[in-house]
Amino acid sequence: MIVLGIESSCDETAASIVKDGTKILSSIIATQIDVHHKYGGVVPELASRMHIEAITPVVDEAIKKADISLEDIDAVAATRGPGLIGALLVGFTFAKSLAWARHLPFAGVNHLEAHIYSLFLSNSKPEFPFIALVVSGGHTNIYHVTSYTNFELMGQTRDDAAGEAFDKVAKMMGLGYPGGPIIERLAKTKNPASIKFPRTLLEKGSFDFSFSGLKSSVARYIHDNKIATPDEKAQIAASFQEAVIDVLSQKLITAALHKNCRNIGVSGGVSANQTFVNKLTQKANFQKINIFAPPVELCGDNAAMIAARGYIMIQQGQLCRLSHDVFSRTKID
Repeated sequence: MIVLGIESSCDETAASIVKDGTKILSSIIATQIDVHHKYGGVVPELASRMHIEAITPVVDEAIKKADISLEDIDAVAATRGPGLIGALLVGFTFAKSLAWARHLPFAGVNHLEAHIYSLFLSNSKPEFPFIALVVSGGHTNIYHVTSYTNFELMGQTRDDAAGEAFDKVAKMMGLGYPGGPIIERLAKTKNPASIKFPRTLLEKGSFDFSFSGLKSSVARYIHDNKIATPDEKAQIAASFQEAVIDVLSQKLITAALHKNCRNIGVSGGVSANQTFVNKLTQKANFQKINIFAPPVELCGDNAAMIAARGYIMIQQGQLCRLSHDVFSRTKID
């Protein structure tokens, strides 16, 4: 089965052709980073307009790169939520209209489930059961995954997502958007132990996260020490990143031990941070736990993961009707 996947939940317009849920024939992503960079974050109205401009060319390019025709597509899948409502509507409505016009089955995909599915598009896949972390600018969630369709939510952020904290700390120091890659690059030049920022672990036994306290601590440090030089900013970047990595790693490994799992999969935009993945792997090795992450090109928002998740939904008859709409917030339970 050849599935066309479409993703437009935030600031990436993406289309992908995936065969039988695993073989990526094409994956096209039109990013809006240059548009939102000067604002220090995504502007929803601008994102929606950019999606409208990009959606048709991106889908056309995905079909062309896959070396197929529109007639070869067997089904369509698109992100239904969570995300920015205006942005979601562009991709979801386009996909729904295409499926209706061509009498094709159509699946509305949960964006968080799709990120977990990006792990199954790698050469090295985690075996069930495993602990999954979806970590991005909008979400920091831990799941116990026991099958392709069973995701138990174990914990989530109570305030800022990890990626959101990276963006906000970068903005505090005037480093630009998105903050994650910039902070990781600067952090490599400094000793992360030089500044002791707090690690918020919350109450005993909780798998939830909280990064607002860490973010506030960084803001106070910048203000009190009148941080201005590139060296000072790099030092803060290193110490801040280390604090985030410590919390993510401890929660994940504790969750794996709690569920007696020997596999952990990390996905979402922050999983592209190789410092995080490498340090998590080092810590997990002591417990004989294996770490899995998608290829870098599948860590961020992409349509291949949407098509892969949509393929399973279509196989199981989980189809959308014309009356179905998008949603901004949800959880997997």
